[in-house]
Amino acid sequence: MRGILVRWLINTVALLATASIIKGIEVKGVWGALVAAGVLGIVNAFIRPVLILLTLPFNVLTLGLLTFAINGLMMLLVAKVVDGFVVHGFWAAVVGSLLLSLISGFISMVVTDR
Repeated sequence: MRGILVRWLINTVALLATASIIKGIEVKGVWGALVAAGVLGIVNAFIRPVLILLTLPFNVLTLGLLTFAINGLMMLLVAKVVDGFVVHGFWAAVVGSLLLSLISGFISMVVTDR
């Protein structure tokens, strides 16, 4: 349980950092970032694997580049659902999802001993 909370907080910090770097992503306060990070985690755990599986032939044809588009779509979906989290445009979502994963991966590497 502690690991889930730590990962959630790491993703919240990463989301706040991503929103401060990318102009097309806005987070209204820490509460909005907490909710958005939680919903993004749930969406990435349940909806993203189904989309990856359904688009597998196209993903193979594009050598995995379709995964970036799917990650951006997941971020856009969360922005539609969560108040206080806004993404302006598809490319902002794609670049934001890439930056979010890089920042959260780096913070996870620094914070945890793994």
